[in-house]
Amino acid sequence: MKTIYPKDLPIPEFHALLQGSIAPRPIAFASTIDGDGNVNLSPFSFFNLFSTNPPILIFSPSRRVRDNTTKHTLENVYEVPEVVIHVVHYGMVEQMSLASTEYPKGVDEFVKAGFTPIPSTHVKPPRIKEARVSFECKVNEVKPLGESGGSGNLVICEVLCVHVDEQILNEKGVIDPHKLDLVARLGGNWYSRTNGPCLFEIPKPLSTMGIGVDQIPDEIRNSPVLTGNNLGRLGNVESLPTDEEVSAFGKSPVIEEMRVRFQNDRASWIDHLHRYAQEVLEAGDVKKAWLVLLQKV
Repeated sequence: MKTIYPKDLPIPEFHALLQGSIAPRPIAFASTIDGDGNVNLSPFSFFNLFSTNPPILIFSPSRRVRDNTTKHTLENVYEVPEVVIHVVHYGMVEQMSLASTEYPKGVDEFVKAGFTPIPSTHVKPPRIKEARVSFECKVNEVKPLGESGGSGNLVICEVLCVHVDEQILNEKGVIDPHKLDLVARLGGNWYSRTNGPCLFEIPKPLSTMGIGVDQIPDEIRNSPVLTGNNLGRLGNVESLPTDEEVSAFGKSPVIEEMRVRFQNDRASWIDHLHRYAQEVLEAGDVKKAWLVLLQKV
């Protein structure tokens, strides 16, 4: 393991290290306007949600590393403390990247990137028609974090209203991540896409009290087959199956065949049992995985 301190590297190299490791990062595609009415549109990946009540989003237009200058977005929110933050979906990522070009002040990135501006409801900056979710915000505060190149400026935004494309909602009226198809920022020129096999669910242990990995029997916890993720999922159950359930499951054809095949080879029995349990677990059936793991030869 290599240990690096901020002062060990030139700022551009440490900047790249941070961006490459703290990822993927959501993207705030921010529309702002200056005191003369000039519109600016620019993406920022130092961005996230920080409060629901009040609804607060924060993004950070950092001072440029190369020459310590500030970005037009930062200058604009000081002049007109309003912003529309759009999330970026895959269908607009190339245009978003084009909008990140450092055009001279006064150049409209809506035009350069080919987006359609539409009026906002409560703020002066326009919205992107092609965006699937947009947040109209007032800027409560801008908090500078330093005066040197690379220093961030926290733009603390309070959401006034949200516009959501109804086509990304499921039958329950909740955003479907497959339909939203978000894009996130990595280091360098890399991005990630939240769709297809990249999406997966993990039950949250909010309403239940999982037994914890420490309560998993040693032979299972120390398995060379099961991963840390597997053990975490196994430890999220409230209780283990009963002896009666384990015994009944032991009469299934798969288990009976394995028991006969490895009756004189305990190591192979355990290995195959754990591999079978892992397949079942990764298919989402935690209880069945436990029923497999608790079988005796």
